[in-house]
Amino acid sequence: MALESKLPKGFLRVGFPYEKTLGMRRLTNTPVQVLESENSGIRVLCRGEGPSFIRNLSGDDDDMGGINLINGINNVADGYDVDADFVWPSSIAYDPDGNISIADEGNSTITTITLKGEIVDRWGEEGNDFGQLNRPSSIIYGLDGLLYVSDTYNHRIQVFEHDGKFVKSFGQMGQGDNDLNNPWGLFVDAYGSIYVADWGNNRLQKFDAEGNLILSFGGSGNGDGEFNHPSGVTVDSDGDIYVTDWGNNRVQLFNASGMFVEEFRGDSILSRQAKDYMITNLVAMRLREMTPIEPQKRLRWPMTSTVGSDGRLYVADYGSHRIQVYKKDIVSLGENEIGDFMRSPTLYTQF
Repeated sequence: MALESKLPKGFLRVGFPYEKTLGMRRLTNTPVQVLESENSGIRVLCRGEGPSFIRNLSGDDDDMGGINLINGINNVADGYDVDADFVWPSSIAYDPDGNISIADEGNSTITTITLKGEIVDRWGEEGNDFGQLNRPSSIIYGLDGLLYVSDTYNHRIQVFEHDGKFVKSFGQMGQGDNDLNNPWGLFVDAYGSIYVADWGNNRLQKFDAEGNLILSFGGSGNGDGEFNHPSGVTVDSDGDIYVTDWGNNRVQLFNASGMFVEEFRGDSILSRQAKDYMITNLVAMRLREMTPIEPQKRLRWPMTSTVGSDGRLYVADYGSHRIQVYKKDIVSLGENEIGDFMRSPTLYTQF
């Protein structure tokens, strides 16, 4: 069964406005990925301009501590420490037990830790045989409990049991159907379909659980539906597909059929933490007063996007060291609440 078969007849897309910004450079330095956490908060994987860490923020932008990923170096004050040195962590995911698995593309390993930083398991070795990894860039657990890995430099998706036992693999270097070229972002929906941000081919590909191609769209460029090295993908309960278009500094939204709907280029204001910092820093205050604000709103090299259980969209704004948050407003429509499909639709009336 596919996700599309469970969707309503149609949608009224009311809007998708910017809501708020979380984090700032001193808290969320070069954010890579966001996970939803308890009490409407988030966990943010940050590579940092030095050591890497996971920062916990509340929905009101309070610093809730986190986990330091470089042993002995504390970017997170009063945070937990992991007794292992990560080289270049690229992705995090909750495992079925609520622990955090971390992909490290620098040493081709997968490490699972508790929320207090205690190591549960660590596995992986570099290579190109089945079960070996070469720069894993994205991970996610499916509802089947299996771990799906974007094995980027091997140009494939690999699937493992929780303890690292190899299950299956699909994909190979190329530009044709079922081929991949440095696959990056990865998502698995509730029906086992696998979505891959095909970085090198500038497209989004959707596969079934066995690796057979279902849907492919995109192409190189900066127009609607085109990509410049897509780095992330996520899908919400409405079937909408969010592709983080890294090189074009935006996130693009597509419906379940791959039709372009809209884009997000950034609308940020200062986060609460950033505002409090600016008020106490006279030099920073003067610099902001003398600098055009418009460019400061925009996304810069966004890495990934995450949809929360409440429909909020969290964008890891890597180059601006913050998380931009949007809130979807949409109405599901039944059989008798929307007209039939049209051959050449044009929305010409402004409502």
